[in-house]
Amino acid sequence: MKVHVLSLGDPAPLFANQDLSNHVDAHVREALAAVQGMDADALLNTPTEDIIADLVSRHTITAPKLRADHAYIDGPHEVEIRGPDYGREVRLQGTLLALIIPFEVEAGMFYVNPGRWGGSIRGNLHYNNLILTIRGEKLQPAAVDNQFKMRIQEIEDYLKAQQSMADAHRNSLPNRLRPEIEARKKKLLEARQMVAGLSFPIRARQDTPKTYVAPVTRRKIITTPPATTAPFNPEPVLDQANYEAILDIIDSMALVMEPSPTAFTTMGEESLRQHFLVQLTGHFEGAATGETFNLAGKTDILIRVKDRNIFIAECKFWGGEKAFLETIDQLFGYLSWRDTKAAVIMFNRNRNFSGVLQTIQEAVPKHPHLKRTLPKRSETSFRYLLGMPSDHSRELQLTVNGLRHPDFIIGAPWPTF
Repeated sequence: MKVHVLSLGDPAPLFANQDLSNHVDAHVREALAAVQGMDADALLNTPTEDIIADLVSRHTITAPKLRADHAYIDGPHEVEIRGPDYGREVRLQGTLLALIIPFEVEAGMFYVNPGRWGGSIRGNLHYNNLILTIRGEKLQPAAVDNQFKMRIQEIEDYLKAQQSMADAHRNSLPNRLRPEIEARKKKLLEARQMVAGLSFPIRARQDTPKTYVAPVTRRKIITTPPATTAPFNPEPVLDQANYEAILDIIDSMALVMEPSPTAFTTMGEESLRQHFLVQLTGHFEGAATGETFNLAGKTDILIRVKDRNIFIAECKFWGGEKAFLETIDQLFGYLSWRDTKAAVIMFNRNRNFSGVLQTIQEAVPKHPHLKRTLPKRSETSFRYLLGMPSDHSRELQLTVNGLRHPDFIIGAPWPTF
């Protein structure tokens, strides 16, 4: 859109109307108020981190970005210049030059001060353009060029300070919102006289075999409610601590295979699976079964309580990126909307195990249902959060853990919930 410089009026002070710290505080208050104003069922149905991501995106401040490389001069324009001369106002014919600089993001931020009071920059805003002007009777090119450059640098310093405060706000906002969200969820559940944790009748056996793994402390499986569609109805799912205990058992079995590669080299998927199955059965009484049918097909390891699957694992040999992504899709086919935790145990005989790990890390982000990457479990264990294909508010945690041996390599497990 063409800028009519002479119709813009006198330049206004920039970065002088509002304090950015007050602007930030207002955004925090609005975000916290949004938590309290959110529909109860929607709040309970939506994962906390998804709520946080949405609120942060809506209450994030971003400093404008000057596109100085697209700036251009408008003019010269003949203008009347007024000035004092021994007590009298003198009017002279002069020249006005305007530097028009396109910018991105909200124009209003040019009036917000990031704690750098004392500046005297003036300019006009016209849609997505910042206009700086210089007027005088006998303008010199070098002097004009230098003045424009100095003003641009001063403006860039203000914008840099703005963005620094904006980044600090964006990074701290999740920590302000998370306890508020969790507290309201807890209050809503208590108000409905529902418990957030439900116990499964699974207990650690006293006669746990110790041939392959260290004994596990007696534990009661605790469950927490995942999000469902409205109206909210808590469902029992496997507690994270017990989920970790299952993964530890699988890890321990994999560690046993490292020093004894010849004992396992000739085994196929079914035989290898049995070793993991024995350990899980030994630690969780009456929980693990092999080759159990579940929805779209049969899975290798299944932990089931009454009519509820609380853990599903699929055993596979590593066959490359394409086969690996197909395994994830296959696992989705076994999972019902109610299932929340699962695993893929990858048996890998590839000597270039570091290459396999790299391929895994590059492949998972390509999956269409990846929501975000989670912190690593270890140097060879990677975690991701995926949404169920039918409902992304139902989440699956994907963990990849691998162990390497010159003759036999186990890449395990692939827990997802």
